[in-house]
Amino acid sequence: RGDIGGAALHRDPAPDRPQPGQQPQRCEQAERAEAMAAFDALSGLIEAAPFPMWFRDTELNLALVNRAYVRAVEGLSAAAVIEGGTELCEPVAGVSAADAADAARAAGTAQMRTIPVTIEGERRIMRVVDVPLAPEGGRPIGIAGYAIDIQELESERGAHRRFADMQRELLDRLSAAVAQFGPDQALVFANLPFRRMFALDADEVAEAPPFARLLDAWRDAGRVPEVRDYPEWRQAHVGWFARAEASEEEWLLRDGTHLHVVAQPTPDGGLLLIAEDRTEQVQLAGARDTLLRVRTATFDNLFEAIAVFAPDGRLHLWNQRFRRLWGVDESTLAAHPRVDALMGGLADRLAKPNQVSIVQEVIRAATLERTQRKGDIRFADGRAFDFASIPLPDGNALLIMLDVSDSRRIEGALRERNEALEAADKAKTAFLSRMSYELRTPLTSIGGFGEMLQAGYAGPLSAPQQAYVEAIMDSVAVLGRQIDNVLDLAQGEAGTLAIERAPVDVHALLGKALAEAAAFAKSERIELVGDLAAGLGQVEGDAQRLSRLVAGLLDNAIRFTAPTRRTGGRVLLHAEGDAKGVDIVVSDNGPGLPEAVAAITRGQQAGTQSGGIGLALARQLVAAHGGTMEVMSEKGQGTMVRISLPREG
Repeated sequence: RGDIGGAALHRDPAPDRPQPGQQPQRCEQAERAEAMAAFDALSGLIEAAPFPMWFRDTELNLALVNRAYVRAVEGLSAAAVIEGGTELCEPVAGVSAADAADAARAAGTAQMRTIPVTIEGERRIMRVVDVPLAPEGGRPIGIAGYAIDIQELESERGAHRRFADMQRELLDRLSAAVAQFGPDQALVFANLPFRRMFALDADEVAEAPPFARLLDAWRDAGRVPEVRDYPEWRQAHVGWFARAEASEEEWLLRDGTHLHVVAQPTPDGGLLLIAEDRTEQVQLAGARDTLLRVRTATFDNLFEAIAVFAPDGRLHLWNQRFRRLWGVDESTLAAHPRVDALMGGLADRLAKPNQVSIVQEVIRAATLERTQRKGDIRFADGRAFDFASIPLPDGNALLIMLDVSDSRRIEGALRERNEALEAADKAKTAFLSRMSYELRTPLTSIGGFGEMLQAGYAGPLSAPQQAYVEAIMDSVAVLGRQIDNVLDLAQGEAGTLAIERAPVDVHALLGKALAEAAAFAKSERIELVGDLAAGLGQVEGDAQRLSRLVAGLLDNAIRFTAPTRRTGGRVLLHAEGDAKGVDIVVSDNGPGLPEAVAAITRGQQAGTQSGGIGLALARQLVAAHGGTMEVMSEKGQGTMVRISLPREG
């Protein structure tokens, strides 16, 4: 019936059998009409089905196909398809459509298979079902079949499978531990971090243990928190599967590990368990809290008042000394006011209220210009403060204020004392200068009369008288040198020591000093040795003062060595030079420390009655010539004085 869309069922109608009565014949006709109507309805249903359906006779030939079948095989009509025996399914693995139908007939039950089928020129995955048809207790009358397109379903399944594989691969790469449980509460998947965190191997995961059993195992391994009532805790956590929303917990394990656990129920009744090890974060947070407390305690115990201002000028941090210094309530500072608002309300605390703008300016310079500024202010109560603003690496500015009130008072007192000392020193210097000149006048007269006596102006002198006069002249010379030394020392301390520079023959100067000191060294039983290199050349300097300098050092060395060395005392004068200058060394094997150190410190020679030149004056004379002096001494071994003079001072 129909052409392309009609189902075709070919049968041979049986001839009417004669019935012995009219009434039975009518009943049979009615039943026949009813059966034909049902057959037409079934044929219409098969015809309207959106998927291919067919019927095979006992010979396994096509006897009925619907419109979807004809369209699938691109046939002209149902009759043409049946007549040509056009099969929807081509043989797969050597099994044809007729073979599959025969297998269903032999099995006596419906047989289903999933095979690729070409429909309307497109390759599709179809689920093909062959159903053997047979009346109850009768012989089979044929094989019915239908094919359902499951291409989209299979595509979705493949996509879902690929997505699941990709998701699990992604979960394996996460640092967080992730496990998935099915609706039956059995473990379905656990990524590598989860297996490591809870000590699960691949075999245990493959066994799909239930969630409750895993909790018990984790309890034994110390991977869940220690709780007082574990059965109740266990039951509550098994109840995660029945919750509608996610649950979050913090687990502190017995080994000190901190876990952040999230349980997310899934739409299929399963559970997604996520655990993150936050031990390091907790430790860092604890260390940060400790650091903040230490910082606060450190800031509050500083002598300085400190405050940190943000780039927008708001107060960010402060210590208690800053709060007490300005007399501000904690609540006011806790509001993080801007520097202009804060300082504007504190101007009346300053001796000069307009100086509050200086503080604002240094803070602005540190935050915006990133430059360091400093200044000082005085409060109305007399306190004085030095302050500075320092740019910080994070863009903030650090304000430091230091109470220098006591320092300023001490500084003032020291300044007054220093001025008094300077005045006294000037008076001393003036006195020494005046006394030097006043002493020189009578000394000159004594020396002049002594020379007259030596020359015989008063008549011839006897030998004892001549010795007396020579002693007088020696004393006059010594006293004259001492007066010159005192005058030079006073002028050196006052910075007015005048040096008359002229070329000085160093070798001649040192040779003369050795000759003059030889008699004194002999009288003290000290060996005086001169070691003067050839070619010492000349230096620019004051010959008279340099002579006194060397003579004084030799005199001091002899006097230091003589009292401690009854025999074997030795003083060496060594000199060598180069193009830059001359080095003069006076050394002895005297007592060394501590006497030499005392001499250096006091600028005089301890334990002597006469004087040679003090080391203090020696240093001044050397410095006035542009040279340097170095004193080295070792107790019991002696002392060495090294003088370096430049060629041109």
